[in-house]
Amino acid sequence: MPIRFNVLPWLGRVVAGDADSYRYLAESIRRHPDQETLLEMMRTAGLEACRYHNLMGGVVAVHRGYRI
Repeated sequence: MPIRFNVLPWLGRVVAGDADSYRYLAESIRRHPDQETLLEMMRTAGLEACRYHNLMGGVVAVHRGYRI
């Protein structure tokens, strides 16, 4: 597991006293599709005019598509 996914549980333990919840968060982030994969999934589902906008250097992305 990349080191960046070990940081969240450590921070969760230090700051919130709850490493397990932050371990779950790190695993959820790891398993979520990247921007392009999610975009293709939306298109495959029949959405049109699909696009996304990265925020915070790509840490967060807002996807949108329309069912017409």
